[in-house]
Amino acid sequence: MSGHRDSEGRRAVVVGGGIGGLTAAAALTRRGWRVTVLERAEELKPVGAGIALAPNGLRALDVIGLGDRIRALAAWQGEGGLRTPSGRWLSRTDPEAAIEAFGDPIVLLHRATLTATLAGALAEGTLHTGSAAELLDPGAADRPAVVRTADGDIEAELVVGADGIHSALRTALFPAHPGATYSGFTTWRVVVPDPGRPFAPHETWGPGRIWGTQPLKDGRIYAYAAARAPRNGHAPDSEQAGLRRLFGTWHDPIPAILDAVGEGPVLRNDVHHVLEALPAYHRGRVALIGDAAHAMAPTLGQGGNQAIEDAIVLAHHADPAGDLATGLARYSAERLPRTMGLVRTANRTARLNMLRNPLGIAVRDTLIGALSALAPGLLLRSFAATATWQPPAARMLTREEGSTPLGDRRTP
Repeated sequence: MSGHRDSEGRRAVVVGGGIGGLTAAAALTRRGWRVTVLERAEELKPVGAGIALAPNGLRALDVIGLGDRIRALAAWQGEGGLRTPSGRWLSRTDPEAAIEAFGDPIVLLHRATLTATLAGALAEGTLHTGSAAELLDPGAADRPAVVRTADGDIEAELVVGADGIHSALRTALFPAHPGATYSGFTTWRVVVPDPGRPFAPHETWGPGRIWGTQPLKDGRIYAYAAARAPRNGHAPDSEQAGLRRLFGTWHDPIPAILDAVGEGPVLRNDVHHVLEALPAYHRGRVALIGDAAHAMAPTLGQGGNQAIEDAIVLAHHADPAGDLATGLARYSAERLPRTMGLVRTANRTARLNMLRNPLGIAVRDTLIGALSALAPGLLLRSFAATATWQPPAARMLTREEGSTPLGDRRTP
């Protein structure tokens, strides 16, 4: 991998083999770039838990030919809603109404399934695991970018920083930026066998903490929790025991899910977000995508979706035969307002669902219940600006042919 620029075509190096990086690699390859993905981990292990893909994320995956494959592998969100710890329903979801409004469902699958599908779409030799990378030079119009690896330096016409929340490439490009900061709460995620109790998918909001339970297509259950907690904290005994103390008295099926966890793995991660916008999502020949550019709280379920959107939009603007500087400027201009708007909305939502004051909780729950009863479509409409996003190729198709590239998505 060392040495000079590739003589067989313009080279793009993607730093990071997560969801955004792999999507970018697939999209840039289709655009005509010769792509190398550098992933620090020794292998793409089946790590992580569940991920929800909204209609906007699925629509972006359609551009690289993977949308229908993911729809087939995923569980489609069923009727459920928002509950209180006692089990009282505050609002109910109507999946058919969502599909009617947005043209696609919200689907849920294991992150490892999504990552494997994206990696499987790449040509052999594209992905290099066990390859830590350092940006030596972001490049400019008259010189390539340079990335250092253990096997030597790589020159590339384009470098994509997809190296996550604590991005080294972001720091290299914008050293004065404060980067990602702690949000004030932490999350836990588990995937367990079905405990055998029927339940509707739900998210439950309690004082300073939330719980969500969602089925996967393979019969397992994905559950997630979040709570206000000190940074870098840990349960004094075990994370399983800590979850029982926080959620063990909440409504069914939460106690059964906790029983099913047993001594199995519990992923605990402090939540960091980038609240101060970067000056741009590019500098020189380097573009940032996903959490490296705009890490956000998970309260909207949009982190992975926005990384996928970034990758598709970047590939659209990064024409290997065109003016890269102009393309990257257009990428930043298009993505920065949308993603930072979602960062701020996710932060406001986190403050709302992490309320601890009893009076504030009572007012919040009353308002949600009233809105759900009196204006059942209002919550759905509030999601429209996010979910109805169209990728550049789809926008062009709609504009030029007067039709939408999406089919009827009402049946799995």
